[in-house]
Amino acid sequence: MILNSITGPEVLKDLSLDELQQLAAEIRTALIERISHHGGHFGPNLGLVEATIALHYVFNSPVDKLVFDVSHQIYTHKMLTGRVDSFLDPSKYDDVSGFSNFRESEHDCFVIGHTSTSISLALGLAKARDLKSTNENIVAIIGDGSLSGGEALEGLNVAGELNSNLIIVVNDNDMSIAENHGGLYKNLKELRESNGTSQNNLFKAMGLDYVFVPDGNDVESLISAFALVKDTSKPIVVHICTIKGKGYSHAENNKEQWHYAQPFTIETGEPLFSFSKESYGSITLDYLLTKMSEDNTVINITSGTPTIVGFTKDIREKHENQFIDVGIAEGTAIALSSGIARNGGKPVYSVFSSFIQRAFDQLSQDVCLNETPVTILVHGASVYGMSDATHIGIFDIPLMSNIPNLVYLAPTCKEEYLAMLDWSIDQNSYPVAIRVPGNGVVSSPSTFDSDYSKINKYILSRKGTKVAILALGSMFQLGEEIANRLNATLVNPRYITGLDIDILASLVDSHDLVVTIEDGILDGGFGQKIASFYGSTSVKVLNYGLNKEFYDRRNSDEVLKECRMTANQIIDDINKLQNQQKI
Repeated sequence: MILNSITGPEVLKDLSLDELQQLAAEIRTALIERISHHGGHFGPNLGLVEATIALHYVFNSPVDKLVFDVSHQIYTHKMLTGRVDSFLDPSKYDDVSGFSNFRESEHDCFVIGHTSTSISLALGLAKARDLKSTNENIVAIIGDGSLSGGEALEGLNVAGELNSNLIIVVNDNDMSIAENHGGLYKNLKELRESNGTSQNNLFKAMGLDYVFVPDGNDVESLISAFALVKDTSKPIVVHICTIKGKGYSHAENNKEQWHYAQPFTIETGEPLFSFSKESYGSITLDYLLTKMSEDNTVINITSGTPTIVGFTKDIREKHENQFIDVGIAEGTAIALSSGIARNGGKPVYSVFSSFIQRAFDQLSQDVCLNETPVTILVHGASVYGMSDATHIGIFDIPLMSNIPNLVYLAPTCKEEYLAMLDWSIDQNSYPVAIRVPGNGVVSSPSTFDSDYSKINKYILSRKGTKVAILALGSMFQLGEEIANRLNATLVNPRYITGLDIDILASLVDSHDLVVTIEDGILDGGFGQKIASFYGSTSVKVLNYGLNKEFYDRRNSDEVLKECRMTANQIIDDINKLQNQQKI
């Protein structure tokens, strides 16, 4: 087995073409085996096996710098750069992350998990090289789907004036996570169909040289192309056409479904584990389909992740007039939503918390400053959300809650979520974001308001003595358990973006301690706003939230224990503080 002998990329240079092709087959087998047990990005990695081998055969990493956009296709690179055991030995699967990470290897230039960044990062590496008068090659590897992101287009624009070595490998598999959207993909199609000869060429229009490789899964063709551009003195694009999911028929035939795979049976493609059919994604889908049928001004918007609320290909096609995918362009999704709302439409934009970070300016300027009544559903804003450092979504409260005019709501259960969503879509006074609960679907027999226009009014859910628990959103059930055990007051704050002065003031005379619990970072979060209110009173405040750090592949229960956010720990802290006050 050749793969076992690959201790670093230098080993490739002594292999024959036949051996490189055998290596590609071994890597593909190893990828399928590992991901079938462990899960991971599947289709992108299978599609770029040969290209990664060719890159390392021609270039001299880590002297030459390879920057892989978004890292969805990084696994082969990791195998070839001394980390092969983490793909062959099940006991070492967790030794490496699923993304580029300079802390793992000198062959990784950056920690990268968000898309459309590679060209700009590579430009920075190239400029520093020129300032130092060294001569290493700088190579950015970016997928066609990532080109829809504004930063990628900005990078291409700046690259046209670099006048020194920069190689941009565009991996064109005619797919993003789902299908591509946008005018530039018409040009990529022209280039594919004309074998790269079309006079209408996006890359040349931006001042870049251009090389076309029609079979991006052929090692020999790729080696020739990369050797041709190596040590170039000007920026150049190598446009390669690959097959997403190559080598596994299920992934080739259903590219969207197999972009990322949970553990599965290799022979059948069936998942190893079943998941609850009801999720906030499925709940939102059912609600939106009904709402859209009743009101043709309601429109669902996504930025490259349509199935975040279940809009599979058949549903997208059936409701194409009330659905739009802007590609990987969160800023445009926010601004588009504002325009739709200003002209009488009812936009609903679903986005992962990790990705809305990329659209802060549009949220502040294009929406909140303009007071347009958009609805934004923020998913994965939770310790229970995605756990890779590049994708954690726990920073949203400090990020969003201080923007004027925004109403950021935190529902505690399914029924409250639907009530808030229904109000948000039909009202026309406020920009509204809803923090979709991250602790699984919880139902409540309680009756919830249908009107949330009386902004910043909390709900007193339980009247107790001495201790008051303010438990926000996903943490409400935890707060409920603590309140019941201590005979404490329980408050459902609902509104992240403001204080209910009346309720907070009413607690002063009858309570010695207020406890806040939130599913986000503590610094700059909801609880600290509550603490500032009580600063001039005799009421003590305990704030519970997550530490300000980039948690990476951490178990959520371990994180909660570390932050003392279990019921027993919080009760212990409360009892200790009360005993101290008695002394």
